[in-house]
Amino acid sequence: MSGNTLGNLFRVTNFGESHGPAIGAVIDGCPPGMALSEADIQAELDRRRPGTSRHVTQRREPDTVEILSGVFEGITTGTPIGLLIRNTDARSRDYSNIADTFRPGHADYTYWKKYGVRDPRGGGRSSARLTAPTVAAGAVARKWLMQEHGVRIRGCMSQLGPIPIPFVSWDAVPQNPFYAPNADIVPELEAFMDRLRHDGDSIGARIEVTAEGLPAGWGEPIYDRLDADIAHAMMGLNAVKGVSIGSGFDCVSMRGSEHGDELGPDGFMGNHAGGVLGGISSGQPLRVSLAIKPTSSIRIERRSVNRANEPVMVQTLGRHDPCVAIRATPIAEALLAIVLMDHALRHRGQCG
Repeated sequence: MSGNTLGNLFRVTNFGESHGPAIGAVIDGCPPGMALSEADIQAELDRRRPGTSRHVTQRREPDTVEILSGVFEGITTGTPIGLLIRNTDARSRDYSNIADTFRPGHADYTYWKKYGVRDPRGGGRSSARLTAPTVAAGAVARKWLMQEHGVRIRGCMSQLGPIPIPFVSWDAVPQNPFYAPNADIVPELEAFMDRLRHDGDSIGARIEVTAEGLPAGWGEPIYDRLDADIAHAMMGLNAVKGVSIGSGFDCVSMRGSEHGDELGPDGFMGNHAGGVLGGISSGQPLRVSLAIKPTSSIRIERRSVNRANEPVMVQTLGRHDPCVAIRATPIAEALLAIVLMDHALRHRGQCG
C-alpha cells in the first residue's frame, strides 16, 4: 500500500491499524537543534484523544507517545524521528458481525475490491484512529513554525449539523468538547448531540482552521501551490468531503469588484483569497474551511451486500463518534502545520 507519506522536505509517513498493537509516524526532514520532548507532542494528542466526553467514542486510549529516534538529550538530531502510540483498548469482537459484509459509507467495499482482503477490526487502516500519528507529527511542525517564524495555528467548529456557531472568541474553544468559539451555544450543541445519540444516528460539521504570522512568499506556482497542497492534505483526513480557502464556494455569487482584495500602503484591505494568491502566501492570515460528513458507523440498520453479493442488512456496533468532526479540529491544525513547515523548508532551500 502506497500513499502513506505527506510532504517533500518535511516528510511524514503514517503506519499502523486501528486494532493492531500500535500506530505511529516517521518524520524525515526535521532540522536539527530544536528542543523536543514527549510532553511537546502529548499536549496535542490529549486534545484529540477519544473518551474525553459523552459526545465522542468511549474507546479509552491514553494515546501516550514514545519518541523512538531522532532526538538525543532532548534535541532533534536531523535524523528520522520515530513516534509510537500503542493501542490499549481495542475490542475487535465488536466487528465480528461485519467481517463478511460492507458498511454503507465506509471504505470496506473499496478496500476489498482493491486488495482482495481487508481488516474489519475498527476499519483497519481506514480508521480515524490513524489520525493520532498525524497529530503527533503536526505537534513537531507546530513547535518549529512558532519558534522559527512565529506562526500560530488555531481551529474551531463553525457549524454542527444544522446549527451555525457564530464566532465570539478563541478563548472559548479549549473550554468545551466541541471546540466551539462560542460558550453560549454549547448547551444547544450538547442537547442536539444527546438526541442524536439516542436515535443511533450521526451528523456532519464544518471546521475552520487559520494560520497567522506567515510571511509572504511560501508556496510554489502551478502544481505545488500552497493552497493545492493544503487541500490535498485536508482531503487525507477521514470523512472530509470538501475543502475551501478564504471565501471558498461563496465566491460563486460574488463579483470581481467585491472578491478581489484591494491593496493600500498598509497592506491588503480584505482577505477573500484566504491568504494565498497564485499558490503563494500573501502574508495575510491563512483561512481554511472543511466540510466533514456524518459518521458512517451508526446503529440504524442499513441495506448493503456481503462478499457473495447477496443483499443484507448491516448494523454497526462498537464505540463510535456520532460526529467525527468533534475531534477533528486538532487534526486539521496538525495537517496545516505539516504542509506549512514543508513549504517553509522548500522556500528556504530555494530563496535562502
